[in-house]
Amino acid sequence: MRRKLAAGNWKMNGSIPGLDMIGALKLKHPECPCDVLLCPPAPLLTHALQNTAGSPIFIGAQNCHAEEKGAYTGDHSAAMIAEIGATHVIVGHSERRDAYGETDAQVAAKAQAAQAAGLTAIVCIGESLAQREAGDALDVIRTQLQGSVPDDSAADTLVIAYEPIWAIGTGKIPTMAQIAEVHALMRQELRSRFGDSAEDIRLLYGGSVKPDNAAEIFALDNVDGALVGGASLRAEDFSPIIQALADS
Repeated sequence: MRRKLAAGNWKMNGSIPGLDMIGALKLKHPECPCDVLLCPPAPLLTHALQNTAGSPIFIGAQNCHAEEKGAYTGDHSAAMIAEIGATHVIVGHSERRDAYGETDAQVAAKAQAAQAAGLTAIVCIGESLAQREAGDALDVIRTQLQGSVPDDSAADTLVIAYEPIWAIGTGKIPTMAQIAEVHALMRQELRSRFGDSAEDIRLLYGGSVKPDNAAEIFALDNVDGALVGGASLRAEDFSPIIQALADS
């Protein structure tokens, strides 16, 4: 059975004092039946890891470079992330694809570098509002999934996060039927590519996940958790989402 995952992407938010929320999560979920992951900005990674000592909470990064080392000022490699003790890295988030022009091939290269370093790559895919309204959402998802996931991926080093761009930080959310349709498509595409092992690859939903809609989302087939943005910054917001996932 796939172990469920509640992942928080802090984006360019947070502070060292704000990491106290990790302690609150440790107290609220000492023996959680699902995995909990926080991805703070890179300068906070080491501090976050110190705060999670002795707990089941994992720490991940928000991006990595595809190369192991080199003249890439401002970047950091997957090996560096792994060396400090982090376990996951987000790649291909729509904000990276949009603001930095990252392509499916570049995302796949980053995911492959992460996996080679022993990290779990969380590969993000999702359509724009224009693509959804044009009826192209499933084709977009299929193309991104095929182009962004390395051929030698395995369930223990790969997570897929479906994040419709138009739902990120907007308060809008697809219908439950739309979420279920996309997740069913992703599972089918992964089965075609990876065979029976695709059943163990975790599929997350992301985009305006909140305590009041989490349970309904987690009740859907093939939804194995969530990649949560703003609601993961405070324990009082993230904890109910974790609990909803644990109860699903």
